[in-house]
Amino acid sequence: MFYKELLSTAAVVLTLVAFYPYLRGILQGAIKPHVFSWVIWGASTCVIFLAQLDARGGVGSWSIGLSGGITLLVAVLAYLKRADVAITRSDWGFLISALSALPLWFFTADPTWAVVLLTWVNLLGFGPTVTKVYVAPDSEPPMFFALFAVRNGLVIVALESYSVATLFFPVAMTVAYVLVVGLILYRRRASRQINSLDRHK
Repeated sequence: MFYKELLSTAAVVLTLVAFYPYLRGILQGAIKPHVFSWVIWGASTCVIFLAQLDARGGVGSWSIGLSGGITLLVAVLAYLKRADVAITRSDWGFLISALSALPLWFFTADPTWAVVLLTWVNLLGFGPTVTKVYVAPDSEPPMFFALFAVRNGLVIVALESYSVATLFFPVAMTVAYVLVVGLILYRRRASRQINSLDRHK
């Protein structure tokens, strides 16, 4: 359907619009993403894109595939710019879990379980970033995550086939993006109030 292609194109444009200032911020040293979070998100998003295609998500999957590729680019740039490169044992666990979805998909011949597993891995991948944002709320731009929440709304409408395999990821990630935006704004406000009190002492 033409309107689904139009919505998918809009989602692709929003993806590029959201990522451009983020990538520029990394290159300028203003944004310091957690490298391993982005490795996990990139690897799992690329596999989810393939699983959505297999489940006949069609044009609605385009921006997910684009996100996967750019997300891996963010991880590379973050590493090269020596952003947050601390790697914990749990980080490795998240990455191994993401890669384990491939044999699960292969042996079951069903993309659904791979998407469910990878979505949970993606959500767990928010852990290091949420911790970082809580401590340093100015290290991440809320508009970046807000744009992806809107983008995922477009993805959901643009999907050509609705099933757990096609819907679970964009719905879950939309909720996660909204929560991260809320956390960033809340912590920024709290930090400003603390700084204001300190200045008046």
